[in-house]
Order: sequence, then structure tokens, then C-alpha cells
Amino acid sequence: MFRLNSVTKRYGEAVALQDLTLELDTGRTTLLIGPSGCGKSTILRLLVGLTAPESGGIEFDGARLDPVAVGEARRRLGYVIQEGGLFPHMTARRNVTLAAELRGMDEAALDARVGELCGLVRLDESMLERYPSQLSGGQRQRVSLMRALMPDPDALLLDEPLGALDPLVRAELQRDLRAIFRSLGKTVVMVSHDLAEAGFFADRIVLMRDGRIAQEGTLAELKDAPADDFVRDFVGAQRLIHEGGE
Repeated sequence: MFRLNSVTKRYGEAVALQDLTLELDTGRTTLLIGPSGCGKSTILRLLVGLTAPESGGIEFDGARLDPVAVGEARRRLGYVIQEGGLFPHMTARRNVTLAAELRGMDEAALDARVGELCGLVRLDESMLERYPSQLSGGQRQRVSLMRALMPDPDALLLDEPLGALDPLVRAELQRDLRAIFRSLGKTVVMVSHDLAEAGFFADRIVLMRDGRIAQEGTLAELKDAPADDFVRDFVGAQRLIHEGGE
């Protein structure tokens, strides 16, 4: 579905990605993980066309993702940013339907799709008449997911969608999101800082360090056969966090 070919991306003097080549398979869930500043969120921004590389190229479904092609590609992508990014002056429903309205979807089709998505994300449809400030964190994330899924995209990109939630809400949404990913069978690329969460969701984990891939594979492969000391230390630190060690 996606391929990054020798991509380098800088922000001023800071190098976010260094000569990165990465393939993201159709119909699978890939988790990008690593320490802050490793480049994982930059990959999502490149895939959705919010920024462009200094060198190298990006392909989407076999075609080069250039400034001409990116507008059409975005119609096939759903994107959930950190903490949801809902428009505070619009109701939850308008947040979900705005892009579809601008593309000319008729009211009957909008209503049908909204009802279908409410069932999928397990949100009472009456909640859509509220503004984002009137919703809980978990409800806002469900609305953000509905907005991303509204056009029935081929791929879903999520940037730490659960990072700001309390543990109980987060656990519930993790279960629901995994069920949604499995039922829809879409290509999913998700950024997380939590290795246990990555293992819960992913067909494949890509561990990043300083704009490069440190190791990719399953959670078991990262744990049992770390590629180097950084991978071993990263896995060990995450294990201590979840086990409450010192």
C-alpha cells in the first residue's frame, strides 16, 4: 500500500528521517514506535501529504505520492491526530460529516453512514449533538475515528490516538479499536509510544531510533532476538514500566 524509498526529512537543522526505506503492507496493521523525536509521527505526516521529503520518494498503491497526486490520495486516507483534533465550534456530528458534505454526499447517505459508524465505534448517536467540550476524552476519540472512517478510506493513519486517556478508558478503546481493525481489514499505520499497546494491535512493529529503523518484526521477535543494545534497552525499559519494576 505504502512505500518510502530512501526518504530523508529535515526540520531546519534537525534530521527527522535519514535515508529511510520502509514498506507498509496492504490490509495489515503496522505500529511505529520509538522514543520522542525518532521520526515516527513524521512518517504519518509524509504519508498523508502534510509535509514532503527533502530526498527520496513515497509511493501509495503503486503510484508516486507527489504534490499533484496527494489531493486524490487523501480521499482514500483516514487520519486521526493526537488528542483527536476536533473543531471545538462544531457539533460532533458536523465534525464527522463536514468533509463528506463538502464532497457532495446527500443527506440520506450521510445519515445512513453516521448511523453505521456509531454502531461500529459503539457511540450513542445522541452524543453527536454535543460539542467536543461536552464529551469525555473517550467519546471524543470515538468521534475522531468516525470522522476518519466517514469516507470508507482504504488506509487508516493514527498518531497516538489513545495517549491522553486515562487507563480504564484507554483499555476499553484499545479493545474496540482492535475489533474495528480486524472487522474492516483495512491498511492501518499507527504511532504509539507503548510497546505493550503495539503488541496488542500490530501484525508488525517498526521500532525507530534517530530517524532510522532499529528493528522490525513481531513483539516476540523484538523481545527474544533484539537487533542491538538499543532494542534490548528499549524493550527492557518498557517492561519495567508495565511491571512496576525499578
